Amino acid sequence: MRKVQLSAVLLASLWLASAHAQEAARPAEAAVSTPAERARPASAPAERQLAAESVVHATGQLAIKGKPVPYKVSTGTQPVWDKDGKVVASLFYTYYQRTDVANKDLRPLVMSFNGGPGSASVWMHIAYTGPKVLNIDAEGYPVQPYGVKDNPHSILDVADIVYIDPVNTGFSRQLDAKADRKFFFGVNADIAYLAEWLGTFVSRQGRWQSPKYLIGESYGTNRVSGLAKELQNNHWMYLNGVILVSPTGLGIKRDGPVRDALSLPYYAATAWHHKVLPADLQQRDLTPLLAEVEAFTVGEMIPALAKGGFIEADQRKAMAAKIARYSGLSETTVLQHNLAVPPSYFWKDLLRTRGQTVGRLDSRYLGIDRVDAGSAPDYNAELTSWLHSFTPAINHYLRETLKYKTDLKYNMFGPVHPWDNSDDQTGENLRLAMAQNPYLRLLVQSGYYDGATTYFDAKYTMWQLDPSGRLKDRMDFKGYRSGHMMYLRSEDLASSNEHIRAFIKQATPAPGQAAKY
Repeated sequence: MRKVQLSAVLLASLWLASAHAQEAARPAEAAVSTPAERARPASAPAERQLAAESVVHATGQLAIKGKPVPYKVSTGTQPVWDKDGKVVASLFYTYYQRTDVANKDLRPLVMSFNGGPGSASVWMHIAYTGPKVLNIDAEGYPVQPYGVKDNPHSILDVADIVYIDPVNTGFSRQLDAKADRKFFFGVNADIAYLAEWLGTFVSRQGRWQSPKYLIGESYGTNRVSGLAKELQNNHWMYLNGVILVSPTGLGIKRDGPVRDALSLPYYAATAWHHKVLPADLQQRDLTPLLAEVEAFTVGEMIPALAKGGFIEADQRKAMAAKIARYSGLSETTVLQHNLAVPPSYFWKDLLRTRGQTVGRLDSRYLGIDRVDAGSAPDYNAELTSWLHSFTPAINHYLRETLKYKTDLKYNMFGPVHPWDNSDDQTGENLRLAMAQNPYLRLLVQSGYYDGATTYFDAKYTMWQLDPSGRLKDRMDFKGYRSGHMMYLRSEDLASSNEHIRAFIKQATPAPGQAAKY
């Protein structure tokens, strides 16, 4: 194993982490990785620099489904090497292992990424699948005191989990200032170096025989879709499942009428939530209503938009009336936008008469602009709310509870731009990985009120992944009455984790079950 010498200052900070952890009531135990680190003097200051390799251990326990689940958590860093074996960066990770499981060979491992690009793994770590969850209200809004509490819906009962921060997010950093940024910051570069890192991690942790799963949220869905093929074809690591949370388009083309129409079911969901639909629609349950809007979108709206300016005048007017009826907008607004109202205008206009805007990533959240006029909101109401609760919580949890001591800033969003988006074939990469690996299954999860990566666009992505239809029996879609981070709503936190739990069980074959068609 390649090692990088820790600086004396950093060793001291890790020694301090151990000393403080022994006095902490929560978690029950903490210790740095080696006796040499524990021997450093307590007086040495922490330095504002990332160690290429470090680890702090702790233990904890929580109840899931009424049963105790003891676990070990390791927070640390593992290097990224270039092609010549030189350390150019280091990634921060948080690794949870259930400790009362005797046979790790049968124990699933979930590798978790968020998106951005440029976002840390904080979101799903302390709000979704991990053993701790944000202290927020039942709908996801900030409350004080800030922090985390036990997550009774965590999937830690059925799988170990590692949360990884890509370069320049969280505590992860590029260490070699002369290293080419193109090595890290692009669709395919990101996939390549992370696959190498995951191979090392799995080897160091002795998890090659474990069933393995990738979960990614938002841009993280590009990441894990590409990783499925990269790990399989270049590192010979075969997965059992991929979970896409609020997926992007994965490089699948949807220009013109298709792109313009796919937002309508999301508009209908948002308008229903804010009670601005016509009375007959408003009194219906959301799920059957959305099925009706989806059918209209595919069967009528896309063909109408395909006619462009040559659509008959009476058909244009009739179509505007239906779109207005389902979206909560006025017929005049729909006609002024040639039947294709852009999302930014929708967020501004839907509640304009109330003096409010709706959030981009979660339209349940409301904002207040300087003026009611305009074509887009002044700010994203939901993101400011999320940063309000997540930022203090992750900093306190990592530094004070898990005792990972550093003066580094935890980058909720880090400097990763310019980002090379060219040659995005991640959807095709996932299809090919599934075709080559009969074990590999897919779960897609989306919130109905997500206006950035809409749920119907996610369905379209899933439909287009495999035009042959021969893989569709290994694909599943789940929708939730919340937004981009559907797990922030307590009801959906429970159901979405249960869906992952069932997916892992379904995608983990019985011993001796062969992978074949």
